[in-house]
Amino acid sequence: MTFFISLWMLFQIVGQTPAGEKPPEKITLERAVAEAREHNLELLAQRAQLPIADAQIITAGLRPNPTLSITADHLDALGTRFSELNGGGPSEYAINTDFTWERAGKRTYRIAVAAKERAISEFELLDALRRLTFEVQSAFIDVMVTQENLRVARENLASMTRIAEINAARVTAGDLSQVELKRSQLAALQLENALNQAELALRSTKDRLHFLMGRTGSGAYLEVIGEFRRDPNPEPPEAIERAALALRPDLRAATAEEERAAADVLLQTAVGRVDVGFGTEYRRQQGVNGVSNSLGFAVSVPLPLFNRNQGELARARGEVNRATLKSAAIRASVLAEVRVALDQQAMARKQLDHIESNMLAQAREVRDITQYAYQRGEASFVELLDAERAYMETMQSYTMARAEYGRSLYLIDAMSGKGGQR
Repeated sequence: MTFFISLWMLFQIVGQTPAGEKPPEKITLERAVAEAREHNLELLAQRAQLPIADAQIITAGLRPNPTLSITADHLDALGTRFSELNGGGPSEYAINTDFTWERAGKRTYRIAVAAKERAISEFELLDALRRLTFEVQSAFIDVMVTQENLRVARENLASMTRIAEINAARVTAGDLSQVELKRSQLAALQLENALNQAELALRSTKDRLHFLMGRTGSGAYLEVIGEFRRDPNPEPPEAIERAALALRPDLRAATAEEERAAADVLLQTAVGRVDVGFGTEYRRQQGVNGVSNSLGFAVSVPLPLFNRNQGELARARGEVNRATLKSAAIRASVLAEVRVALDQQAMARKQLDHIESNMLAQAREVRDITQYAYQRGEASFVELLDAERAYMETMQSYTMARAEYGRSLYLIDAMSGKGGQR
């Protein structure tokens, strides 16, 4: 059995690609983010809102169409035969044109409201970019973590496989009991199971990153490259808070919503002002006594006795109040999110420093010493397993600490609004 384990480990460590399978595609974080911004389906749907907003601006700027009417009256269609005796007719033909004059700057206010709607869509797109960027960065870190865990699992399995091989030779030489060999072989099988679980976790995280990048199918052939982010001198909290208040797209969208609501109040006030209609008419009469041509002019003004747009004006004013409260709530939420992100960054940095200063070298040293002592017969197999387990857990904790610190830095960028810049 040790021969097959060794053969399997050799194949895994060398990393040969089986025949018929394509080699892994190496992806950097910058490429993953750029590809997600171009091809992510949810972002594409959000981006499609901008042409709609542009079309609404065009619609808002359109003027009322004039009306053309052509009428024919008093026609001798029933055979009456108009005459001086019956006094019928005369037949009349008329061409009317009517124009509406929009007063109180309605068109200007409509355009202003549509422009603010467009600005809101733009900020919402930037906010979607901000959130997607952090999702991709976080998914990329998850793949890095699972890749590192897989590397550690392979290293531990290789170490235990060597011990099993040594034990097999000692059993053959009569220097070790058969039970001790079985224990080492069982430990190797358990580590092989842990390796399979690490491979499954890696496939899951790759598929998640693959989806966020806007790709279809499986992401099994992705291989992320790069190091965990580690900024030596992070920005001070005050600078991050100022950046968040200035750059966060969701806060800027809320401010634009306030401006849109204020513009809508002006629009609805203007809508309450009546428009004036102008009409011109050309009329031709053709009867027994002769033919006549005439012109006519008309002015029409609605009487605002009942409908003065009171309901829409009240709604618009209510929208102003709602938008103001919403903007204040988002501002408070932004500051709270920044503080939480800063706390996470501080804790992640503290945990990383603790592992590097106190645990990492000690766990590696204990494992190496215990392996050497076990091979000399000076340590029990239980002690060896404890040392291997402690080393593996420490390495996993170290990987997670580096990952969480890097993730916290990307979170700071997302919360401050820097991650959503184009």
